[in-house]
Amino acid sequence: MEKVFASIITIGDELLIGQVIDTNSAWIAQELNKVGIIVKHRVAVGDVWEDIWNALDEESKHASLIIITGGLGPTADDITKPLLCEYFEGKMVVHQPTLDHVTNIFENILKRPMIERNAKQAEVPDVCTVLKNERGTAPGMLFEKNGNRFVSLPGVPHEMKWLMTNQVIPMIPEWYQTGFIVHKTLLTAGLGESFLAELIKDIEEALPAHIKLAYLPNYGMVRLRLTAFGSDKSALETEVAAQFELFKNKVKEYLVIDEDLSMEQVIGRMLKQKGKTVATAESCTGGYIAHLLSIHPGSSTFFTGSVISYDNLVKERMLDVPHEILMTVGAVSEETVRQMAVSVLKIMKTDYSIAVSGIMGPDGATAEKPVGMVWIAVASKEKVVAKLFNFRFDRRRNIELTSTNALNLLRIFINENENS
Repeated sequence: MEKVFASIITIGDELLIGQVIDTNSAWIAQELNKVGIIVKHRVAVGDVWEDIWNALDEESKHASLIIITGGLGPTADDITKPLLCEYFEGKMVVHQPTLDHVTNIFENILKRPMIERNAKQAEVPDVCTVLKNERGTAPGMLFEKNGNRFVSLPGVPHEMKWLMTNQVIPMIPEWYQTGFIVHKTLLTAGLGESFLAELIKDIEEALPAHIKLAYLPNYGMVRLRLTAFGSDKSALETEVAAQFELFKNKVKEYLVIDEDLSMEQVIGRMLKQKGKTVATAESCTGGYIAHLLSIHPGSSTFFTGSVISYDNLVKERMLDVPHEILMTVGAVSEETVRQMAVSVLKIMKTDYSIAVSGIMGPDGATAEKPVGMVWIAVASKEKVVAKLFNFRFDRRRNIELTSTNALNLLRIFINENENS
C-alpha cells in the first residue's frame, strides 16, 4: 500500500477573474478520493505560458499524478497542447483516429464543413498516449516524466467527466497500489461551529491518529466529517463507524441526518418516505426555496409548486393577505407569513407549506425592520408555526440562509407533527 498524492491544475483566465466557477477540480478531487488518491493541491492558472509551465514544475514536486484541465480548444488562447509538447520534448503529429473522429462529428453529426482550425484538434505531441474523447473533439493526453504521470483533459465539464470516468479512473489500479479512504459525514443545525467544537471536544481529542475530523460550516448548518486512511477497508469502515456513533450520540440534539446530504435532500427524502407534498409562498427569496426543492431528480413526487408573491398585490390577490394587515404590520410580519402559508396550502392542495417574507438588503430597511429580518412560517392543515430570524449578511447570503432555515423549520415541524 502506498499513499498516492495528486495535484489538479485548472487553466483559464476566466477562472481567475471569476467569470467561470471552477467545478472541475472539485469533481475530480471527489473521484480521485474514491479510488484512494489523496489530492494534495488544487491550482488555478491563467492562459499564460510561464505560469502553466511553473505550475507543472511545482506540482510535480508534491504529487505523482497531475491532472490538468483546460486550454485544449481550437482558438489562439488555448495554449496547453503546444506547451505540453515542448514541456515533454515532443513534436506535433496528426493522430489519425482522432482526425477520423473529428471528421465524423462535423460531417455526420453537426452537418457542417470542417475547417482547418477544427482539424488541428487531431494534432497531438508524439510523446503522449492519446485518450479518445467520445464527447468532443479535443482528445485527452497522458504523459510520463521522472516517474510522474500527467493527464491533460478538456475544460468542458461533460467532456472532462467522460474521460475521467472511462479512461483515467480505470487505469489508476494499474498505476498505483493505493490504500483506502473512508469518510462518514453528519449534518447538524442549530449550533454554531465553535459551540459544536466545545461540545465534542473530548471525543475529538481521543480520536486515533489516522482518523481526522473536519468541520464544514455552511448556511447556518455544520457538517462533521470523519476521514481515515488505511490498507484494510473493512476494518477501517468498522473503526470509523464506531467513532461516528460517538459523535452522533453527542450531537443528537442538533442532528439533522447522519449522511452527507443537503437540507433540501433531507426534506425530499422525508416527504417521499411519508408520501407527503409541499408548496411554497415566497416573497423575499423570489423562488429560491422552490429551486432547491426541485433541483434534484424525483422532486415531482413531493413538490407541487410555488407562488412568488414578491409584490404586495400578489400577496393580496393570490394569497388572501388582508390589505389592512399589509398597511399596518406590513409584509414582513408574522401575520402576513401565516396567511401566506395557509393560502398556498389550500391553493396547491398540499400536506405542508412554507412561506417567507423579509428584507434581504441592501435597500428597504427601516429602524424597526433592519436588513436580514425575515419571518418564516410552515403549515399543515391542522397547524401553523411562524418564527422570526435576523441575518446580518449581504443580499445573496441572506436569501440562501433564509431558504435553508425555512427548510429546516419544515423538517422540525414535520418531525414534531408526525411524533405528536
